[in-house]
Order: sequence, then C-alpha cells, then structure tokens
Amino acid sequence: MSPYIELTNLEVCLAAVLIVINGVVSIVLRLRLEKTLAIASVRTVVQLSLVGVVLSWVFRVDRWYVVLAIAAAMTLIAGFSAADRSKRKFPGIRLIAITSVWSCAWILTGYVLLFVFQDLPKWYEPQYAIPLLGMVLGNTLNGISVGLSTLTETLVRSRGQVETLIALGATRWEAAGEPIREAVGTGMIPIVNSMMVVGVVSLPGMMTGQVISGMDPAQAVRYQIVIMFLIAGATALGTVSVVLLSVRRLFDANHRFKFELIRTAGS
Repeated sequence: MSPYIELTNLEVCLAAVLIVINGVVSIVLRLRLEKTLAIASVRTVVQLSLVGVVLSWVFRVDRWYVVLAIAAAMTLIAGFSAADRSKRKFPGIRLIAITSVWSCAWILTGYVLLFVFQDLPKWYEPQYAIPLLGMVLGNTLNGISVGLSTLTETLVRSRGQVETLIALGATRWEAAGEPIREAVGTGMIPIVNSMMVVGVVSLPGMMTGQVISGMDPAQAVRYQIVIMFLIAGATALGTVSVVLLSVRRLFDANHRFKFELIRTAGS
C-alpha cells in the first residue's frame, strides 16, 4: 500500500479555492454570507495551524500534566460552546453544560484508553488521548446543545401543562417527563443517524485518514467502530446528564417550575 502524500502549502491553497463555491452560492441567492464565510475560512486555517503547532509540541514533550492541561482547555471550550448555542438561557447553564461534557467525555475516553487500547505504553499517550477526546467533545457538545435547546423550548411551550400537572400533585420529574424525553431523544438523533449510514453512505474522517496514511483498511474499520461506539455512549450520557441537571435547576425542591429563570439569549 502506498504511503500517504505530504501536502505542500501550494496544494492546500488550491484546495482553498473550493470555498469560492460557497461564496458564489451566497451571492447568487443573496444570502449575505460572504463575510461570514471569509471569516470562517480564515479561522479554519489559523485555528488548525495553531493546533498543528501545539500538538507537535505536546507530542515532543510527552508529559501527562501537559496532556491533561490541553484536555481541560478543550473541555472548557466545548462546555461554553454547548451552553452558548442554546437560544434560551438560565442561570447556571454554563456550569451544567461544562459538568456534563467533562464527566461523560473524560469517563468514557478514559475507559477506552485504559480497557480498549490495552497495548498503549501509557494511559496519557497524547497521540491517542487528545484526538479521541477531541472527537468525543465535538460530537457530545452537539448533542448537549440540541438537548438544552429542545428542553428549554419545550418547557416554555408546555408551561401550562407542566404547571397543571404540578398543581395536581405531580413531582417535577413527572411534570417534566415529556420535555425530558423529547430533549434526550432529539439530542441523540444526529449520532444515531450517523451510525445508520456509516460505511455505506459516509466514510468517517478518522477512518479515511488512516486508510490514506497506509493503515490496513480492516484495522481502520476496527478503530472507527470503537470511535462510533465511544461517541454514541458519550453523547447519550452527556445529553441525559445536561437535561436532568437543567430540570433540577429549573424546578425547586418543592417541585415548583421557576419559569422566570428562562430567558431568550441577548435579553
């Protein structure tokens, strides 16, 4: 099998020409996204270039505390991003999102590093720990943000029904049962859809990269199966966690719905 091809800066610039397609679509349809696309493109190049520099340094240093520091920074950013994507906010939403992302991503990534990849020379192997955690965080924050948005929107829309159930003697968990199920189910839809078509319609980025770099396709498939199950588990655990913690925050100990805490972003 041929080794991977090293790309030059010129070849990357040639690939960047493809973003012009997005610009043309925006102009033709008058979407007014040209500026946003330009900023997003520049940020993509800058952020990924910085990541390349940082990872090269981390791999070279190879110390557990450096890996944990990078992982903590990634997790905090993911938590803030998950909370900020929700259109409706409430006090403590960022802490809840960070707690949910941190617990599920670290626990399940740690499980894979310790028990699935048993031949790793050390548990904090940066070549595995950082990419794995990054993929988990990226997918989990999507599930968490969707779950948060769905929960708050459903609670606002169903306020009358929720308060009626409470007035009839229901607990906060019983009154919010339907919004909870809807939020968790909606948050898990993207990863379930991905699992339904993976390998048939889409070839995931990690598997594609490994095949291009010369890895045996059978081994690349095994890696991708592990990743898909890891992401699915983390997304489910994170979405359930953020929804339950949010319900606990939005209802007091006497099972009263604190509707006034929910506000629209920017208000």
